[in-house]
Amino acid sequence: MAGIHLQDIEAAINWWRRRAPSPDGVQACAEVQALAEVYALMVYDKREEQDEDAMPAEALMAWLDWYATTPDAPCIAICSTSQGDERCKGCGRSFDEVQHWPRMTPAEKRATWHRITREGTAWRFNRYAERAGTPTPSSDPTRD
Repeated sequence: MAGIHLQDIEAAINWWRRRAPSPDGVQACAEVQALAEVYALMVYDKREEQDEDAMPAEALMAWLDWYATTPDAPCIAICSTSQGDERCKGCGRSFDEVQHWPRMTPAEKRATWHRITREGTAWRFNRYAERAGTPTPSSDPTRD
């Protein structure tokens, strides 16, 4: 099984904080508490990933709720693996990742997303960023 990256747990915590804000500014919702415990132990142990099989059920369910709001596949409908490339020029996934995507677990999919994002060489990150819904430096309103 794949590990759930620390950044994904942090993103899930922040998503839950926006979704179910603390009524008193102190007490967090149960989902944030479950995820925060996993997050804290990962930071303490200096781990970047949490094995999805070893994640407490409450934290895993909260993470899966967040995961359901993320894009599933990195595909931008320009697949070069169909023409024999081992790695797709469009999305950056390997031939095996493209073929097995429907059977991959959420953590395996997110691990693939992290790798292709870190590499940043796929067309989804440069030539066709607007097709993928990824802001380009010139279109990103948060950049100054």
